Amino acid sequence: MADITKRFGWRHLRSAPTAHIRHHKRGRLTHDGPGASFWYRSLTAALSEVPVDDRELAMAFHARTADFQDVTVQATVTYRISAPAEAAARLDFSVDPDTGVWRGSPLEQIATLLTGTAQQHTLDVLARTPLAVALADGVGAVRERVAAGLAAESRLPATGIDVVAVRVVAIRPEAEVERALRTPAREQIQQEADRATYERRAVAVERERTIAENELASQIELARREEQLVEQRGTNTRREAEEHAAADGVRAETEALRTVRLARAEAEAAREVGAARAESQAAWLRVHAEVDPSTLHALAATRLAENLPRIDSLTVSPDVLTGLLTTLGRPGPREQA
Repeated sequence: MADITKRFGWRHLRSAPTAHIRHHKRGRLTHDGPGASFWYRSLTAALSEVPVDDRELAMAFHARTADFQDVTVQATVTYRISAPAEAAARLDFSVDPDTGVWRGSPLEQIATLLTGTAQQHTLDVLARTPLAVALADGVGAVRERVAAGLAAESRLPATGIDVVAVRVVAIRPEAEVERALRTPAREQIQQEADRATYERRAVAVERERTIAENELASQIELARREEQLVEQRGTNTRREAEEHAAADGVRAETEALRTVRLARAEAEAAREVGAARAESQAAWLRVHAEVDPSTLHALAATRLAENLPRIDSLTVSPDVLTGLLTTLGRPGPREQA
């Protein structure tokens, strides 16, 4: 919308570069072009504002396929007014000289024209297309048919409208039909998921079985090695006992031989000692046999004195002394007197 300002009964219009302004004064065209800016009087001015930028028109309409299924088509048409003079001559683009607002609804008329044309060609395509094919390949077919139909529409060039692009966003069936169509795919996906789950479980069971077999094999190998260990320990114990027994036998034989040799040595020593003692006793007896009896008595008294305890003082009566001397073979004091 153009900007209009008021100054002393005059109006000043300033438009955007994407808006084509046509100014008629008393039936004559005085200003014509985009981005115009000029002064005018509202009582004598007839203004038209035609947008010349690219505009997007979103449309959605219902159609029926060859198998009598309702679908919703969502599309977008990009158009541009390439001939503003023709468009202003065919459609009401006039604006209020005081406010700059369109007096009519030209863009709605263009939208109705484009939507009706696109819907007609879409219905023509989908009416001969089954639902499954329309959902799978219908977007491209509808886009090509609508683009060709809009390009061949004679009213658009006469109105100065060029179609820049046509895009079909989606073709969607009713909610119940869409759920029904999704069910086989969902079931197949679920079956694939179940199959993958079963395969994963089977692989897990197989791995568990392999692990259990490995553990059992390890236990069997461990038991076998324990058996070998027990046998080896028994063999070692038996060999150790045999070695100890042999060592004890050798030790016993050695001890017995040593004992025999010691006994023989002791017996030989005893014989020699006995013989020596016998000879000593014989010599002692021979010596005593040859000695005077009084000498023997003196020796006996001496030996007896050696074995008696120590006596500090001794009082001897004459009778005892006489008897002792008599025993020793000497005369007593009385006899000497």
